[in-house]
Parts: sequence; structure tokens; C-alpha cells
Amino acid sequence: MNDSSSLAAEDINDLIHGRVRLAAMAYIAGAGEADFTAIKKAVNTSDGNMSVHLRKLEDAGYLAVTKGYNDRKPQTIYALTDTGRAAWHEYLEKMRQLLIEI
Repeated sequence: MNDSSSLAAEDINDLIHGRVRLAAMAYIAGAGEADFTAIKKAVNTSDGNMSVHLRKLEDAGYLAVTKGYNDRKPQTIYALTDTGRAAWHEYLEKMRQLLIEI
């Protein structure tokens, strides 16, 4: 490995790298936008756990949240913000670099 191009652990975005947040970001990035229930089912986690992780991504400015109703039921839609999309692409690039170096 070339020291000048080595990927340090601190180069990896810990906010995205967590298992639940990584799965959520991947799902939302692929879907364009998704409601809470679809994300939770795709990630296979509980309501509370999903809520906490989505809030962390929202607080970081990675997710835009739209609240509304669908057939009189509350519905929350998530989409990547420009900041979130940039962070996602940067994360994927760091992972690509890491895999190439291995």
C-alpha cells in the first residue's frame, strides 16, 4: 500500500458507516425517496431503532423529510438532500478506494 494514498479510519464517514444508517442511505439513494415503513422493512429493524437512525441522518442534513397523509394516515417521506447525496457518493468512493488497496 502506498502511504500517500492510504485510507485512514478517520476518512470513513461514521455517520453513514453504521449498519442501519448505511442500509437506509442505500435504500433511499436507490429509491429516490421512500416512506418510513418501506425503509424500515428494507432495513429489517424496529420502529424505534429506525426512527433514531433516520433522525441522526436528518440532523446531519443528509435527509429531507416531508410529512403528510396517505388515506388519512400520517406518512413521512425521506429523500437525500444535496449534502446527503454528496456524502453518500464520497462514502462510496472511500469504500471503493479501500477495496482497491486491499
